[in-house]
Amino acid sequence: MEKQTKITILCENETSKRAARFCRSEWGFSAFVETEQVKILLDTGHTDLYKQNAKALKIDLNQSDFVVLSHHHWDHTSGMLSHEFKEKKKLILHPDVLDKISTEKAELFNRDFDIIATKTSLEFAPGIFFLGQIPRKMSFEKGEHKGDLMLDDTAIAIKTKKGLIVLTGCSHSGICNICEYAKEVTGQELYAVVGGFHLTVKNDAVVRKTIEYFKTQNIEHLYPMHCVDFPTLARFYNEFDTIKYATGDVIEL
Repeated sequence: MEKQTKITILCENETSKRAARFCRSEWGFSAFVETEQVKILLDTGHTDLYKQNAKALKIDLNQSDFVVLSHHHWDHTSGMLSHEFKEKKKLILHPDVLDKISTEKAELFNRDFDIIATKTSLEFAPGIFFLGQIPRKMSFEKGEHKGDLMLDDTAIAIKTKKGLIVLTGCSHSGICNICEYAKEVTGQELYAVVGGFHLTVKNDAVVRKTIEYFKTQNIEHLYPMHCVDFPTLARFYNEFDTIKYATGDVIEL
C-alpha cells in the first residue's frame, strides 16, 4: 500500500479548532510535507511562529530533507531568519528570490543553506517536483502582483497513484497556470490542490473562471486557504463542498 502524503499546516491566517489550545497564527503560510521518501518544509511565515507550532505539534523540523520557498514575499520567507537547523539544508527556490529579498536574508541563505536555484522544473525526490517558473497560459489570470511579474512564484507537485497533488504558497502566478504546468511536468491529472490560491471577491471574473476551470478537472480534493477571502471561500464551499484548513490542521492524501 502506498504511504499517504501528510501535509501539516504550521502557519496560516487562522488557527484550527483542533489546535486552538496549543498553536497560534499570523498572516502567512508554512507547511510541513511528509512522504514515504522525504520531508519538506514549504515556506516559513514571517516570524518564528512556524517553529513554535512545529514544536507544539511534535514535529522536528531538523528532519527536513529540503526547504522550499514558493516566492519571495515576507509572509512566506521572513521566518527563515529565525531557523534553528543544525546542519545545512538544501534550499530550493527560483533564482529571482535571491534578488528580491533583503540583503540580510540573502546573506543568511547563502551562509546557512545549500541553495538550489532553478527556473526550470526539478524532480528533487522521486515523483516530487519543484515547478520553477510557471508559464502564463490562462488569459484570465494576470500572473502578477502590484506590478511585479512574480516570475519567482511557484509550487510543489507530488505524483501519487491516485493522481497529482499540487501544493502552493500564494499562487501569484495563477492557480490554474500552476495546475496546468504541474500536469505538463508530471504527466498526471490533478488529484488534490492545497494552499494559497490568491483569489478575492474584488476579482470576481477571475474567481468565476477559476471555479469553471476546477469544475473541468474532476479534482477529488480542493483546499483553498491563506490568501483567499471569506466570500470566495464561501463560493468554493458552495461549488465543491470544500473545507477551510488552518494552522495545526493535518491533511492526509
